Amino acid sequence: MTQRIAIVGTGPTGIYTLQQLLQSPAPLSVTLFEKADKAGIGMPYSPETVSKSMLANIASIEIPPVTTSYLDWLEDQPTGKLASYGLDAEDLHDRQFTPRLLLGEYFRDQLLTLTTSAGQAGHQIDICERTEVLDILPTEDRLLLHTSQGEAGPFDRVILATGHEFPDEDEASRTYFPSPWSGLIEAEIPATSVGIMGTSLSAIDAAMAVAGQHGRFRRKDGELSFHPSGTGLQITLMSRSGVLPEADFYCPLPYEPLAVMTEAAVAACAKQPEPLDALFDLVRAEIMQADPAYAMRIGLGGLDADSFADAYFAAREAADPFRWARSNLEEVERNKADKVTVPWRYALLRMHERVEEIVADLPEHDRERLDKGLKKVFVDNYAAVPSESIRRLLALRDAGILSVLALGEDYDLTREQSRTVIETARDTHVFHVFIDARGQKPLSSKDMPFPTLRSALLDAGEEIPEVAEDYSLIGARGFAGRVFLGSIPYLMHDRPFVQGITACADIAEAIASGVATRRRRRLVS
Repeated sequence: MTQRIAIVGTGPTGIYTLQQLLQSPAPLSVTLFEKADKAGIGMPYSPETVSKSMLANIASIEIPPVTTSYLDWLEDQPTGKLASYGLDAEDLHDRQFTPRLLLGEYFRDQLLTLTTSAGQAGHQIDICERTEVLDILPTEDRLLLHTSQGEAGPFDRVILATGHEFPDEDEASRTYFPSPWSGLIEAEIPATSVGIMGTSLSAIDAAMAVAGQHGRFRRKDGELSFHPSGTGLQITLMSRSGVLPEADFYCPLPYEPLAVMTEAAVAACAKQPEPLDALFDLVRAEIMQADPAYAMRIGLGGLDADSFADAYFAAREAADPFRWARSNLEEVERNKADKVTVPWRYALLRMHERVEEIVADLPEHDRERLDKGLKKVFVDNYAAVPSESIRRLLALRDAGILSVLALGEDYDLTREQSRTVIETARDTHVFHVFIDARGQKPLSSKDMPFPTLRSALLDAGEEIPEVAEDYSLIGARGFAGRVFLGSIPYLMHDRPFVQGITACADIAEAIASGVATRRRRRLVS
């Protein structure tokens, strides 16, 4: 009997899941549901939510191929099309950061190619665009979907690949945007005081969306500058520390193995009386072995899991953020040209995924300590942004438009109808437009948009959906083993670093393996 599978969401997670499912030698019937007009793009890469100025924070070499690699696909595109995105066909390379819109086109094209080849291999693939899944209803042995276009199913398995979830545009106004994805791209922002909460790539995207309405970037003799079309625009990026992200750095790919923080060593930490402290011992030893000079410079030998973050950020917090950014950019570009890897940066980059393996097993007090310390270090390291994003920030700064505000640990934010007021220990700041760009927040069972599934999770006492290694739900009655949860916001509580396209591909592989295994067990029984 042909297995019937539904995939809800057709961004990268949905596409990679389809790719992995199609490895099955047995014919499959797969229906993909996409609430947007076009399947295969994904919210972070859609024309409705991003502009051409917004760069994807991943290079071609890091993107798992679907039917072809991203670089090969780029090289097959017309020269004029590439030029419209600011790319030169002669300069394409596998460590390049490209506009998000272009990456969205790649994924849509890959989905359509997958669908065609799947049909030729005997699978049945249906794509339902402009179809929002409203609820999931369990029957005795199948699942039905209630959609905006009517009932669909029955299905043997339902895979949730709904991706990031941000506040609806209905919550936005002319003076307040709850996220950069809540109508900002289509809004007309006046030349006024604009406050952006956050300093990461999402905040940089928001700044570019606003600045693009009031001037343009120009490059001359290799130097980038911003030329405003008028006066009055003042953009402020803000966070508790006021630290800007650093530029993406050169390192060997795929990752080289870690010397100290092995999988077995991390697993052993969970059995220790103080697992986080045991884990930090591995972090410290790995960095000391990789980069003794850096370890000595920050006094790593005398640090612990609670003090490491302060030492890590100390020099940046004491420096002017734009001077630091300029110096860091020069260092990064020099290292890229010479293919030089900074050992301590590379060690941290490789360690964060290994650390994540133990997070779900940490006691609550250790989890709180992790969030306040080590987590900040790892996020800062792996969330380094494209060099071009730093160049743009510096160009806006040089044009007198951009500033950075360190709020400190104690501040008050008040939203009013026509402005947002922030009071810190020292000053009061007034913004006539305010954008919250702090990125995706972890979601819980009560946030689940499917009422019947939400009730089942809450009835089972699951504040956070529990999933098996194959991402199938565990405790929700009627859904356990049938519904696979690949929606990243619901996984972030136990996997705080689960972000990006590579994570989507890893999740998809585990889900497809789980679907295949469960089908074999069913056939045997």
